[in-house]
Amino acid sequence: MQDKNKINKSRALYYNLFANFFILSKDTHNYFELISLVNLFKSNSLDSSSQIAMEKLSKLLDPLSNIKLIEEFDNLFHSPLSKNIRQTASFYDEGVESGKKRVEMIQFLAKTKIRRNEKLYFEYEDSVGFIFSLMANLVDLVSKDESEYENTVHCIFSEILNNFIDEFAKDIYEHNDSVIYKELMIILHSFIEFERLYLEVSKPNKKDQIQEQKPIEIISDAEKERRFKNKQLKQLDNENIKHDIAYDIEDGV
Repeated sequence: MQDKNKINKSRALYYNLFANFFILSKDTHNYFELISLVNLFKSNSLDSSSQIAMEKLSKLLDPLSNIKLIEEFDNLFHSPLSKNIRQTASFYDEGVESGKKRVEMIQFLAKTKIRRNEKLYFEYEDSVGFIFSLMANLVDLVSKDESEYENTVHCIFSEILNNFIDEFAKDIYEHNDSVIYKELMIILHSFIEFERLYLEVSKPNKKDQIQEQKPIEIISDAEKERRFKNKQLKQLDNENIKHDIAYDIEDGV
């Protein structure tokens, strides 16, 4: 039992590490916690590849400021100059930001005593940062012998996180602006493989890439009639414009 609790405490710390990379704030307390966790795992990594990545991560992160990390985060997820990486399970499942996976996460959340602080955290319940944070808390509770959360942890991993995390990590790893997060994805890959073994969950089959879905526009009969009239008027205006241009050319103006 002690070994199991020790493993669960380490799992909780790893989830907390990833949560701190995806839930950023101007408050540097979480950032310094992130630095401490990276230093902790540098000499206690899951495998050689994650150890090398952790050492690189330690060198890339500014020990005094989170500005560099925030800038890269914005370039990956919020930049108007490049394709942004989406962060929700629903997007990777259906191509929408608020879909079935968000509903499932809300249902899982209802089975716990943890709630999303809507005043401080504005992302959806199936966003990767929230999932990591929730898993960190739940696994920590399991390590403290609150075994009623073991099934919830297993379900969230197998039904939510496991299904999209590989594709999400690939998008980050291959992004042109990914430097710090590229090393993080190597560590995340090792951790997810460990979780699959520990929780006895198979890696999902590769699926076809989901195309982003545009919301369906519902148009009333009155709106359809208005648009039809506008279209007719626009066509008439275009014909008049074409006539005027031809008339000017013919007159040598």
